[in-house]
Amino acid sequence: MTIFRLKQLASNSAHAAAGAIRWNYDRAELIADGVVHGIGVFGGVIAATVLIVLAAVFASAYEIVSVSIYAAGLLAMLGFSAAYNLWPVSRSKWLLRRLDHSAIYILIAATYTPVFVQLQDRVFAMSLLAGVWSVAVVGVVLKLFFPGRFDRVSVGLYLAMGWSGIIAYDSGLSSLPHLAVWLIAVGGLLYSFGVIFHAWRRLRFQNAIWHGFVLLGAACHYTAVLDLVLT
Repeated sequence: MTIFRLKQLASNSAHAAAGAIRWNYDRAELIADGVVHGIGVFGGVIAATVLIVLAAVFASAYEIVSVSIYAAGLLAMLGFSAAYNLWPVSRSKWLLRRLDHSAIYILIAATYTPVFVQLQDRVFAMSLLAGVWSVAVVGVVLKLFFPGRFDRVSVGLYLAMGWSGIIAYDSGLSSLPHLAVWLIAVGGLLYSFGVIFHAWRRLRFQNAIWHGFVLLGAACHYTAVLDLVLT
């Protein structure tokens, strides 16, 4: 099995090494992961385009903005994930890693944006949006300026942030279309269950499987947002 090592750059120097990330993936695993990412990026571009077009036809200007934010977050996550995982081992890969992990925070907040704007209580909706976006900004700062230091904490923060919408269920989410609510929940479960494979480093094709769960979760959330636009 080919083992690749990616030297991490220390936070206080753009040229110092601060450890190593090991790529224990053979050629077949890399190809499988590449296929998953290819499907994700290609499908994401088409899906985002369709969503924005439909929003322009059926949604209000306020909703179009929120949907556009979601589409941008989705494409950022898919694009940076593909770039990071498929880029040859180099210093550029370490930078892409930071951007990839930062994009996860952006996607979570962006996904909640078109959902929360549907709430009738505007003050409560804006408070929720301010909260998730504030956490996203903090997460991005940690990833960009303190790379490699809080990776385990970040996984927990991703999950906590992703499931934080539960607090809004009784206050408004329960009034949203049932299909959208169920899709949001199923998408969250797929993301959460996929974390098992993200951490299961010894499993062959572990990375491709993890990214497969990411695509399934993203597809559920995309369908939920689409349902909100068309309802």
